[in-house]
Amino acid sequence: MTNDHDGNVQPEADPAPAHVPGDGRPPEVRFLEGPQPRGFELMRALRIFWELLRGFRKLAFVGPCVTVFGSARFQEGNPYYAQAREVGARLAAAGFTVMTGGGPGLMEAANRGAKEAGGRSVGCNIELPKEQKPNAYLDLVVSFRHFYVRKVMLVKYSFAFIAMPGGFGTLDEMFEAATLIQTAKISEFPLVLVGREFWAPLIDMLRDTMLAQGTISEDDFHSLRVTDSPEEAVAYITEVATTKFGLAFPPKAKRRWFLGEGRGA
Repeated sequence: MTNDHDGNVQPEADPAPAHVPGDGRPPEVRFLEGPQPRGFELMRALRIFWELLRGFRKLAFVGPCVTVFGSARFQEGNPYYAQAREVGARLAAAGFTVMTGGGPGLMEAANRGAKEAGGRSVGCNIELPKEQKPNAYLDLVVSFRHFYVRKVMLVKYSFAFIAMPGGFGTLDEMFEAATLIQTAKISEFPLVLVGREFWAPLIDMLRDTMLAQGTISEDDFHSLRVTDSPEEAVAYITEVATTKFGLAFPPKAKRRWFLGEGRGA
């Protein structure tokens, strides 16, 4: 409640929108630009809830996953593409479902390796203004409008995370997983960085600056495993998943059509 110039009590109005409705800006952009009218924010919250629920139902049967992060910009012919493809193949051979962001580049390579090895390949695609199309090597793809919903899915179903070389998105996803592990919001699942030369400057900064100045601990630093070997990465993940977390590969659960659990990976 507020007082006018005459001292009369007046009800508070909804906060003014940051941009005029109908200005062509995506609703999710407006949502993150400060207070909006209550009705608008309620509808966005319901939309986010529905996106979460749809992701849960679509991915409920993917099986034990390993999520592979990596750049969309490294295409076939790049050495990192070959590494990511081998990572996907070895994960599939070990019995894991390979989950990625579903796009091109190293995401495609990991999905491709899994598919070619006869394993399951899943993508959590993000809808972007510059359209990102799902790659051609997916048994199941779920598309999301909100990055934070997508990141929930990439973490929720995984027993481990592999970070191939990448940009802002890869760093965001990798440090999201590292922070969740550090703060015990998820278990201490393996987090493996593949590509020693690429990751060397980051590891130097973590050790020589962050660890030296106490912003991370020894345990935080040593929770990251760095390697050039897809074989070593997958062997480490398999060992930790089976011995520390007792991972087994049970028969698939029965799907329920009335819960939206249709056919998929």
